[in-house]
Amino acid sequence: MQPSFGISVIPAAADHTAIVEQVLAADRVGLELVGIQDHPYQRRFLDTFALIADLLARTSRVRIFPNVASLPMRPPTMLAKAAVSLDVMSGGRFEVGLGAGTFWDAVAGMGGTRREPGELLPALEEAIAIIRAALDVGPDRRVVRGPGPYYPVPGYPAGPPPLHRVEIWVGAMAPRALDAIGRLADGWVPGGGISHIARLGDLGARIDEAAVAAGRDPVGIRRILNVPGTITDGSHARDGSAGGRVGSLPQGGLMGPAELWVETLAGWARDLRIDAFIVWPPDGGTSMIERLAAEVMPAVQAAA
Repeated sequence: MQPSFGISVIPAAADHTAIVEQVLAADRVGLELVGIQDHPYQRRFLDTFALIADLLARTSRVRIFPNVASLPMRPPTMLAKAAVSLDVMSGGRFEVGLGAGTFWDAVAGMGGTRREPGELLPALEEAIAIIRAALDVGPDRRVVRGPGPYYPVPGYPAGPPPLHRVEIWVGAMAPRALDAIGRLADGWVPGGGISHIARLGDLGARIDEAAVAAGRDPVGIRRILNVPGTITDGSHARDGSAGGRVGSLPQGGLMGPAELWVETLAGWARDLRIDAFIVWPPDGGTSMIERLAAEVMPAVQAAA
């Protein structure tokens, strides 16, 4: 399968016009995904789900997902309701990105639940089960229940059914959370993106092992990688090392001409089985998005 390409936009309220322009450009040039981080306690940010609804209404092809949704701020029953609603209204173009939570003082300050370290994984697993049940509702399955203790759901009639099978992509790096992804989730969004690229092979292998142990095909679990960086002008001077090498990434992410991007991303797609690259443009313009679609995406997909 060829890897998908998309962008991430930062939901700053002051940049709403630029965000719209970037997402419209992504939709126009044939990118497939848009990811939007979810930090509702950040006073400068728009609400991520409200922004996603706005952007889905303006576009026609691109799929959008929270990158990733803050579970302590969004209870699973309501998150599932929002996911189904966005999917129906957009013609089947929403996926669920889900995270166990972070920035706990900010979460608690806004009235969210502060989780202790030992609670994060069982709460996440409970939430995945509830969201999956609500997303899979059909004629023969309408009532969703959960025993708790973190999200007790006595029983409610979930619906409407989504227009496509909405996937759950979990952002995580902890070993036991990777096991849960292998057992329960549809995709993995590695925390920190390419800053941990040297570890992704071993971490992905753990997901695969957990999937096999649960009787699942690990190839069906997507790997969605966040890639900050800049496509520069000029040419790539090869030094004889293999494409997709790690350990030489600058702080700003992947920097270099399109040739280097193609070589590196194709290597990651091949060696790390990356299914989707979510590129974080360095500014609010559209030139990087256009170059990504014209110079990088087709060459990487052909190589993969």
